[in-house]
Amino acid sequence: MSLVVNLEQIDEVLCIRLKGELDHHSARQLRSQVDNHLESHHAQHIVLNLEELVFMDSSGIGVILGRYKQVSKMGGEMVVCSISTPVKRLFELSGLFKILRLESQEADALRKLGVA
Repeated sequence: MSLVVNLEQIDEVLCIRLKGELDHHSARQLRSQVDNHLESHHAQHIVLNLEELVFMDSSGIGVILGRYKQVSKMGGEMVVCSISTPVKRLFELSGLFKILRLESQEADALRKLGVA
């Protein structure tokens, strides 16, 4: 199964919705798509919707950490929402929840970032 990436800009928030598997092959694709979007649309915050992400390995963690550092430098935040159980476990083990906020729904994450 490959990775399907859906990017949507809502005000200053880039919503990234992932479906499928985020591994070392798809991590490069995701990195370049998100970097290009951040450069051209000047998003300050990121909402990462992982509801349909069924698998992620350490290269996925690397991509997420890299984008987190990018938005943090600009004074922004990254919020994770709708995370599947296996991916949530990986986030817990890797310590990502120490730096990323988790919300149950995308609407909640957007609200936290000031988007109604």
